[in-house]
Amino acid sequence: MSDQDIPLILGIDGGATKTIALLGDARTGAVIGRGRSRGSNFHVYAPHAAFAELDGAIAMAFAEARLERRTVVAACMGVAGVSRIEDEQMVQHWVTERYIADRLLIANDGWLVISAGTPDGVGIGLICGTGSIAFRRDTKGRTARAGGWGYLIGDEGSGYDVAVMALRAASHAADGRGPHTEILPALLRHWDLAEPADLITYLYGIADPRSQMVHIGPLVVNLANAGDVVAQSIVSRAADELAQMVRTVARALQLPTPVSVAVSGSMIVQSELLQQKLIQSLSAQKLPIHLSVVPDPTMGTPLSPPTQ
Repeated sequence: MSDQDIPLILGIDGGATKTIALLGDARTGAVIGRGRSRGSNFHVYAPHAAFAELDGAIAMAFAEARLERRTVVAACMGVAGVSRIEDEQMVQHWVTERYIADRLLIANDGWLVISAGTPDGVGIGLICGTGSIAFRRDTKGRTARAGGWGYLIGDEGSGYDVAVMALRAASHAADGRGPHTEILPALLRHWDLAEPADLITYLYGIADPRSQMVHIGPLVVNLANAGDVVAQSIVSRAADELAQMVRTVARALQLPTPVSVAVSGSMIVQSELLQQKLIQSLSAQKLPIHLSVVPDPTMGTPLSPPTQ
């Protein structure tokens, strides 16, 4: 059998800041190609832009595998923002129209985290990147979720939420309404601004300031690690918000203790401090957990030979 005759499967994890596509050999489940593009969350980007990023990640996966692009036998897509029947139908139509896959399984990206980071796919998946959401699946396959309401009315504890808290702390410090914090000069250096008032001109002059928030969360964590009291308070507040999501889905249905919690998303994966604060917050609320970090939720897609 030539390389061009190998039956292929595809796993995709689409988030707010990045999209990962894994191309696999359907006979063995082995990953043979990987592609990466920008975010494809349908609540953040227009559908045409989100689909363009999905398409780009898939194309890169085929290119890395040194294979001509063709229809795969099955695909699993976990894409943030795909939670309604209308969303699923839109994705299904695109997959059919583009001849992406003969068979398609659509899942929210949270299910991938549970599959990749908990024993037997039972436990809680917590995503904390640009946005935030918690999912839970118990031993009977029952599910629940909390969060995931987007940056206007939700995403508590996320990188975006931390960035907003940091900007407010900076403005309060500039006014004298709040305590001194190194967050203010750090933000000015980050955006190469001369004085606090320039934050207004800079941020309100951008069509979508969310794009500028991506690196602020890690900046705040670094300051917290360096001892800045205000930054430490922000990280603690973020952890408490995330703990509230975890606690909400944990109590919805019975889960064995300690509860297996798999975390993913750039904000929490890259911050041991936020992970520790999350564990502490849940421990204080009498919820023992076993935390596992999932840097690549795409490995939670069912890259195995499809059932006939």
